Amino acid sequence: MAVFAVTYTYAENSDAARDEHRPAHREYLGGLSEQGANLVSGPFGPQDAPGALLLFRGGSAGEVRALLEKDPFVLEGLVADVQVREWSAVLGPLAEHLRP
Repeated sequence: MAVFAVTYTYAENSDAARDEHRPAHREYLGGLSEQGANLVSGPFGPQDAPGALLLFRGGSAGEVRALLEKDPFVLEGLVADVQVREWSAVLGPLAEHLRP
């Protein structure tokens, strides 16, 4: 299975709604982590545009997109844009853990 880099761009003025739905969002992604699909995920820093980076393992970009469609943040319209790109880990201490 391949690794996919996913970027979320959060919807404008969605801070309060994200706070409200964050527990369900994290529970959902935690379940995907237990299944081995969500390798790591988290928001960008406070000085950056609101969004997040997620690394997923999956059979295809479409498979990853289907999983993300059930994320409470996506269901609630809190994510304005989702980008899914296949990504290859080449160097660094995590690279050997992310290779197929």
